[in-house]
Amino acid sequence: MIKTRITEMFGVETPIVMGGMTGVGHARLVAAVANAGALGFIVAHHSSNKQELLEEIELCRSLTDKPFGVNLTLLPSLNKIPYDEYREAIIESGVKIVETAGRNPTEHLPAFKAAGVKVIHKCTSVRHAVTAARHGVDIISIDGFECAGHPGEDDVGLIVLLPATVDALGDVPVIASGGMADGRSLAAALMLGAEGVNMGTRFMATQECAIHENVKKKIVENTERDTLLTNRTLRNTSRVARNAVSEEVVAIQQDSTKTIEDVRHLVAGVRGRTNVMGAGDTDGGIWTVGQSQGLIHDIPTCQDMVAAIMRQAEQVLTKNAQRVVVSA
Repeated sequence: MIKTRITEMFGVETPIVMGGMTGVGHARLVAAVANAGALGFIVAHHSSNKQELLEEIELCRSLTDKPFGVNLTLLPSLNKIPYDEYREAIIESGVKIVETAGRNPTEHLPAFKAAGVKVIHKCTSVRHAVTAARHGVDIISIDGFECAGHPGEDDVGLIVLLPATVDALGDVPVIASGGMADGRSLAAALMLGAEGVNMGTRFMATQECAIHENVKKKIVENTERDTLLTNRTLRNTSRVARNAVSEEVVAIQQDSTKTIEDVRHLVAGVRGRTNVMGAGDTDGGIWTVGQSQGLIHDIPTCQDMVAAIMRQAEQVLTKNAQRVVVSA
């Protein structure tokens, strides 16, 4: 059995986290993750208002009696996002774990602190992690360049970024994110100073995840080379699946004078959610996936997957210690 500060702080059985994923982090999957002994996050902005988020939290509670959290991604938007309502719903529901991403959650921290809510903040650089910790977040989830979605603009892989972050933060716990997909990933992250791992792509390829089966099968079929980086010239880099649409976007953006307007019709989130995640056309739009898909070879239940990851991690930690550590 592996115990860390993450398992102790949150009362979960394993140091495995499924962070918030747009289009994926719904109550039924989060409950399955929780029942498997890991920590999952409902995505707040799937709900249009406070009441809808309260109902989603209540649905999750009806399916599990184990801990789970809510993701609050703080990003600029043309349409006003009801962040204050989301915060109120989280506090009123009694949820005690929040994962934030995007800008620093400084305006929300006082209310969360007063309600005893622990805040995990996702960062892509050491300097941003240090700033977030200084503002008072409880845990840092550090995203390496391998991650799905937005890896930042520094292009630093997790094997360097993780220990550098651990060194810089002192006693603040760190969760390793980006490229994490199996027990070896967990064992390696623990050895580099992490208290747990965040897995996104790995949880997409599970039986309980409510995306189209074609997408799950594509993740299994793909290798670590089957992602592309879009929006590099806009300094809003995003790692997505390699397909006909993302290749077209990258080709257009070879011209640095092109703006978001030149690719908006291609990268629209609604196109990916409708055509890919909903209808199963894996070439029908942009969809987010990490390099860790190269380590994913099956579509298990969350229960079986988490158990296998923990079993492998324990074996790796034990056998490798015996293999490389020689007593004098």
